[in-house]
Amino acid sequence: MDVALKLPRRDFLAIIGSLIGVTVLCWLYLAAMARDMTAMEMTQIPVWDTAYFWMMFSMWAIMMVGMMLPSVAPMILIYAAVARKANNDRMPVTSTSAFTAGYLFMWIIFSLMATIAQEQLSQFALLSPMMVANSPTLGATILIAAGIYQQLPVKDQCLKHCRGPIHFISEHWKTGVWGAFRMGIEHGGFCIGCCWMLMALLFVLGVMNLVWIAALSLFVLLEKILPKSWKISLFSGIILIGWGLLVFINNQPN
Repeated sequence: MDVALKLPRRDFLAIIGSLIGVTVLCWLYLAAMARDMTAMEMTQIPVWDTAYFWMMFSMWAIMMVGMMLPSVAPMILIYAAVARKANNDRMPVTSTSAFTAGYLFMWIIFSLMATIAQEQLSQFALLSPMMVANSPTLGATILIAAGIYQQLPVKDQCLKHCRGPIHFISEHWKTGVWGAFRMGIEHGGFCIGCCWMLMALLFVLGVMNLVWIAALSLFVLLEKILPKSWKISLFSGIILIGWGLLVFINNQPN
C-alpha cells in the first residue's frame, strides 16, 4: 500500500472517490432492488421472459461491482502508481480506468453465468421467488462444495495473485491502454477463481439478502488483505462443510 500512497494527492483522491462513489451507487440500487423483489414476491411469481432475465443480469452485474470494488481497491491504487511511473509521471487515469474496466468485465461475464444458473434452478423449482434454495439437498451440496473449494490448491494460487498486487503487476505487466485492459481481465480471472464458490453461496443465503451480501463482501476483502489469510480460508472451509453436513442430516426423513 506504500506504493499506492506515493500517488499525487489529486490522483489518490480521484481514484478513491470514484471507487467509493460507484460502490455506494451499487449498494443503493441493491437496497431498492431488494425492496422491490420483496413486494413482487407478495403479489406474483416472476416469469423468466427476456425482460426478467435482463433485470436479473443487471442485478447480478451491479451486485458484483458493489461487492468486489472495495477488495480490488488496493490493487487499483498500486497499479495507478506503477502506471504513472511507467508513463514518465504523466496522469495514469486512462490506463487505470482500462485496468478497472477489464477487471469488472470479467465479473460481468460471471454475472451472466450466474443469471443463467439462476434461471435453470428456477425452472426446476429449486429456488424461491426470493432466490433462496428450496431444496435442502441443493443447499447442503453448495455449502459442502464451497467448503471443499476453500481448501483446494487452485483457491490458494488464485488468492496469492489477489493478495500480491506488486507481484501480479511485475509478472503480468503490459503497456498501453489495451495492455491495461488485458491486465484487468487477467486479474479479474484470478479473482473469480478465488471467489466464485463464495458467490454461489448466495443461492443458499439469499441472492437479495443484503446482510449476507455485505458479510460475503467483507469476507472477500479480509481474505485479500489480512496476513496468513489461508488460515481464514481453511477455517471457513471447515465451517461450510460442517454447516452443509448439518443441513443434509437434519433434512433426512425419519
